[in-house]
Order: sequence, then C-alpha cells, then structure tokens
Amino acid sequence: MIAISAIGQDSHRFTGGRPLILGGVRIPDVPGLEGNSDADVVLHALTNALSGLSGVRILGEEADRMCRAGITDSRAYVRAALDTLGDIRLVHLSFTIEAAKPRLSDHIERMRESIASLTGLPVGRVAMTATSGEGLTAFGRGEGMSCFCLASALIPD
Repeated sequence: MIAISAIGQDSHRFTGGRPLILGGVRIPDVPGLEGNSDADVVLHALTNALSGLSGVRILGEEADRMCRAGITDSRAYVRAALDTLGDIRLVHLSFTIEAAKPRLSDHIERMRESIASLTGLPVGRVAMTATSGEGLTAFGRGEGMSCFCLASALIPD
C-alpha cells in the first residue's frame, strides 16, 4: 500500500436567516453561512479533500446540479465524493476551522462523531481544531468562516 494525502479548503461569509451547519451538525444561536447549499464549510472542505484523493471534482458543476435538483445537504456531496474513491482507503481526517465566532469548542466532539459516522472512520481518526484567527483575516474579524481538511489514505501498490 502507498500512503497518499490531499487537502481541501472552503470558506463562506455569514448571512442572516438560515441555520449554521458545521460538519453536519446544527450550531444553535448563530447566523448561518451564505451559499446555494447549506454552506457547511467543514463538509465542503472534506469533499474537496476527497476530490483531491480521487481526482474527481464534486463541488462545482456536480454540486450545482445537485442543488438545482433540491439536494442542499452537504452530506450528499461527501457521499458522492466517497463514491469516487474506488480502491482508495480513507484512513484519517484532520480539520482546522478559522472563525472569530462562534466559539466551537463545545461542538467539536459532535462534529467529529458526525463526520466519523458519515465516512465510516472511527472517531479517533477524525481530528479537529479551531482557531479564532486573532483578527488577522476576514475570518478572524468575524466576517465568515474557513476550514481546511487534510485527508490521508492508502492505495494499492
């Protein structure tokens, strides 16, 4: 087996009138993120990382087609990306979220569990950290959120 890795990133700005969904988990009492889907930056970063492993893009034309068909739950995009992996065996995920708000420490465990369930990984192989950004970027100033995901996998030699 050969070890491979891929990185995915996504960002969205805050908007009113919709819930905040992160890692498939609804975060209460905080404005949601702007997007034509549920704008889940965590699952979008995961989808992009999985696309990096397989070489098959999901976000963009495929996700836009799904949105037009009424599929706006980002878990569907992750499932579509997982379906492209073939012989690639996902072994670990690491996420880092940058956002001045909300404080995410109370929600990280639920997000890890949600992602583990979605991907079939043990929760111990889903790592997640969050940083406030110290006001240095638009995300650190509270204008939106950004997430990076590093996906590690094994492929047959």
